Amino acid sequence: MRYGAGLNTSKPISDVVEEAKRLAADGFSCLSSSHIFGYDAMTLLCAVGLEVPDVELMTAVVPIYTRHPIAMAQQALTVQAATGGRFSLGIGLSHQVLVEAVYGLSFDKPLRAMREYLAVLMPLLRRETVRFQGETVSASVALEVDVPAPQVIVAALGTGMLELAGEVADGTATWMTGPKTLAEHIVPTIRAAAERAGRPLPRVIAALPVCVTDDVAAARRRADEVFAIYGTLPSYRAMLDREGAAGPGDAAIVGNEAAVRGALAELDAAGVDDFSASPIGSRDEIKRTMALFRELSAATEP
Repeated sequence: MRYGAGLNTSKPISDVVEEAKRLAADGFSCLSSSHIFGYDAMTLLCAVGLEVPDVELMTAVVPIYTRHPIAMAQQALTVQAATGGRFSLGIGLSHQVLVEAVYGLSFDKPLRAMREYLAVLMPLLRRETVRFQGETVSASVALEVDVPAPQVIVAALGTGMLELAGEVADGTATWMTGPKTLAEHIVPTIRAAAERAGRPLPRVIAALPVCVTDDVAAARRRADEVFAIYGTLPSYRAMLDREGAAGPGDAAIVGNEAAVRGALAELDAAGVDDFSASPIGSRDEIKRTMALFRELSAATEP
């Protein structure tokens, strides 16, 4: 299992670049950027990639409702070209409350929306001509950007979305999803769909809050407070329920070095290919957490 880290995108871009340099030097294999209400994730990763070599760069994730798939493909191919083929495009639906209340768009039949979106996006990334007329999106175009297609990672938790990701994309990324749910639901569902479609084994990326600490109870309370929203959003709530977790604090990986190593080994055994750490806690706890991941990352270097 490889180890990645999310970038702190609340800082000036120059500081994000410096953080990325440190994380790459520490041996992390992938650096990711969220795309919520701050920087545009792809533009940010392009800036990072021009300064930080030899590390994968991934969006985690760009909502599909924010741009037409032609625009998404153009920007993704531009970042891929600028970073020397190190970009992976993570996309997702976002959530009904955001799509409807923030963007003022319909969240009707989200699986259909993603299926039609990918029907345009995937061939464009492969530099194929697209002529598609759907209910939610249409396109008739070919792009003139001669670079290899980036991997497309679809954030998927439900059965239908996992099957779609396995059929046409390169993998999935999860959040607030524990080892039991990954082993019994996420991994087997997406792998079976890829096998039926005759496609390569899909990549499974998991992300969870992590805290190396001796005060487990306090760390779990902190995770419950910091990530409270994820206990209420329906897609994440369903994964927490599958796991038997009352809230984000129960899903977080918390404990001393040995306990965290054990939890990560569970994810590895569940079929996770990449783990992206979201460190939480005091300054000392975050330093301790990052020290452990530096050690783990160094051990997995080729």
